Amino acid sequence: MASGSIGFASVSLFLALCVLTPDARCEHASPPQDNTTPTSVEVTLEDATRLAIEHNQALRAQRLAVDQARANEITAALKPNPVFSNLNEDFQIFSPSNLTLQNLRTNQEFSNSVTYTIERGGKRLQRVQIAQDTTDVTIKAIADNERQLRFQVAQAFITILLAKSNLEFARENLKNFSQVVDINKQRLQSGDISEADYLKITLQQLQFEQDVSSAKVALVQGKAALRQLVGYDTVPEDFDLIGELKHTRYNVTQVDLEKEALLSRPDFLTAQSAVKLASDTATLAYGNRARDLTVESEYKRNGTINGIGFGLSIEIPIHDRNQGEIARSKVAVNQALESAEAARVAVLTDVRSGYAGYQTNEQVASLYESGYLSQSTQSREISNYAYQRGAASLLELLDAERSYRATQLAYRQALAAFMLSVEQINFSVGKKIMQ
Repeated sequence: MASGSIGFASVSLFLALCVLTPDARCEHASPPQDNTTPTSVEVTLEDATRLAIEHNQALRAQRLAVDQARANEITAALKPNPVFSNLNEDFQIFSPSNLTLQNLRTNQEFSNSVTYTIERGGKRLQRVQIAQDTTDVTIKAIADNERQLRFQVAQAFITILLAKSNLEFARENLKNFSQVVDINKQRLQSGDISEADYLKITLQQLQFEQDVSSAKVALVQGKAALRQLVGYDTVPEDFDLIGELKHTRYNVTQVDLEKEALLSRPDFLTAQSAVKLASDTATLAYGNRARDLTVESEYKRNGTINGIGFGLSIEIPIHDRNQGEIARSKVAVNQALESAEAARVAVLTDVRSGYAGYQTNEQVASLYESGYLSQSTQSREISNYAYQRGAASLLELLDAERSYRATQLAYRQALAAFMLSVEQINFSVGKKIMQ
C-alpha cells in the first residue's frame, strides 16, 4: 500500500513540474495509447437490408418522386387567379392645346375591370383526384423498387456467404493436403515413392492453392457489390457477415403463395392503381367538355360620367368538344386494364417458377445430406490411410481427394442455391414469407 502511494506521489510531482516549467520535455507524460486493433463491423442480412433501404443512393433519389407527386397535388387544387385590367383612352397628345386639366376631366376615358374564370364540370376536383392517384402509383412503384433492392441485397449476401465458406474449405483442404505433401516429401527422400508420384501430389496441391485464390477474389467482389447496395460509406471495407449457409425446410404451398402474392406484390398493386388513374383521367376528359365561365366587373369614368358594368363570356362548343382527349382516355383505360392483367399473370408465373426452383434445390440439398457428404469424407480418409500404408495407389488417393473436393464444393453451391430460391420466393410474393 505504501509503495502505491509513493508511485502516485511521484507521478503527481512530475506532472506539476511539467505545468510549472513549460519548456520541459513532457512528451512521454502522455497517457498510454490503446493499441487494441478495432474489431471489424459485423452485419447480418437484416442489418444489410435495413441499411440498403435507408441509405441506397438510387432508392433515395427515387423516393424524391413521391415529394414531387405531392407537390403536384397542391398545384392541381389551385383555383384560377382573378385578372385586373386598367384601360385609359382618348389622350390627345397630338393636340397640345387640349391637354388641359379640364379636358382630362371631361373627355378622357378611364376604366378598371376585374375578371375571374369559373371552372365548370368538376375539373378542379378531378385534377386533385388524378394528382392523388399519381402519388399513390408513385408510392407503390417505390415499394416495388424496395422489393427489388431487398432481393439484390439477399443475393449479394448469399454470394458472400458462399465465398466465405469456399475460402474456409479451401484453406482447410490446403492445410491438410500440405501435410500429405510433407509426408510424401520425406518418403521421396527415403526412396519409398518415385519423383513422378511426388510431382503428381504437388500438382494436386496447386489446385487447392488456386481454390484459395479464387475464393478470396469472390469474397472481395461480393463485399464490394454489397457495399454498393447498402450505401458505400455505411460500412467499412473490412466488414464481416454474420450468417452461414444452411438448409431449412419450410411448410408452404404454391396456392397459398399465389394468394399472398396477389395481395402483396407492389408491382401488381401499382398496375391496379394505374387502372384507377386512367379511369379518373377519362372522367376529367369528359369534364373538360364543359366550357368555363368568365365573369367581369368594371368601373368606368368617361368624362363626367362614372359608372360600373358587368360582363359574362363563355366559349360556344360547336367544333372542339374535347373529342380527341375523350377517345384517347378511353383507350388508356383499356390499356391499363390489359397491363393489370399482364401483371397478374406475371405474379402467378413468378410464384410458380420460384416454387419449382425451391422444391428442386431443396431436394438437391437433401440428397447431399442423406449420405453423399459422409461417403466422400470416408472415401478420402480410407484412401489416405491405405495409401500411407501402401495398400492403395497414388491415383486412388488423388481421385478420392478430387471427389471429396468436388462434393464439398457442390454441396456448398447447393446450399447457396437453396437459400437463393427461398429469397426468390419472398421476392415473387412481395413480402418475407420464409424467414
